[in-house]
Order: sequence, then C-alpha cells, then structure tokens
Amino acid sequence: MANAARDTFVVGLRNAHAMEVQARELMERQSERLDEYPEVKAKVAAHLQETNEQLKRLERCLEACGESTSSLKDTAQSVMANIQAMAHSAANDEILKNTFANNAFENFEIAAYKSLIALCGAAGVTGAKAELEASLGEEQRMAAWIDSNVEKVTMEFLAHQRQAA
Repeated sequence: MANAARDTFVVGLRNAHAMEVQARELMERQSERLDEYPEVKAKVAAHLQETNEQLKRLERCLEACGESTSSLKDTAQSVMANIQAMAHSAANDEILKNTFANNAFENFEIAAYKSLIALCGAAGVTGAKAELEASLGEEQRMAAWIDSNVEKVTMEFLAHQRQAA
C-alpha cells in the first residue's frame, strides 16, 4: 500500500510540475497582451512569480523522494499552453476567453494540490505537506480573485469594444 501511495504521489508531483509549467507558459503569453487591462496584468505578473515558486516547491518535493521532474510531460504541457495562448490571441474576445480558461485552470490546480496533500500521509512524505499547502493557498487566492473579477473584466472588455467602434 505504501509503495502504491508513494508511486501515485510521485506521479502526481510530476503531473503538477508539468501543470505549473503549462500555467507559467500561459501567463507569460497572456501578460504580453494585457496592456489594456493593467489590473489583470499586475495580478498575472504576481501569480507568475508565485508559479515559479510553486515549481521550486514541487522540485524540492520530488528531490526529497529521490525523484526528478518529467521532461516529456513538461515539454508537452509547454507546447499545449503556447497553442492555447495562440488560439485565444486570434480571438476578438481574447481577454474573456483567457478569463474563463484561467478560472477553470486555477480550479484544476486546486484539485491537484488537494489530491497531493491527501496522499502525503499514505505515501510517507508528510514533510511535503507544508510546501503543497503553500501552493494550494496561492492557487485558491488566485481562483478567488479571478472569480470575483469576471464581471469587471467583462465590462472592461465591453468598454474597450465601445471605444474601438
């Protein structure tokens, strides 16, 4: 049982690392195109810094287990993020599509961290719990911010559309 839990935990850490690589790529691409939305741009920049710290935390957790990241998963997620960002950038309502996608992605990240935290005890890696809880808290705060700003971003988009017309 302990080996199965540890193996699941390690796979989960690798998946979370790839997930955060994807998040970093998405935010880097999005932030290049957010000049008309300075509050969103500032929040994305701040969360990008958090994401870089989350990647370091995940790497420390993997190292503590005697494991490393998965280059294949990281690369695949990076490519997917860039494709998604390019697809959204072609849309007239890019900011809205990004807001919806970011809302979903943050909640995906929250679920991933909750799962990893739940596995800590069974996997015998209770030392990783604090690192994962720190990342979970950051994701929960970002998800809450996005959720509370959907209407505001939508109305800002509308205002920009009216100015362009």
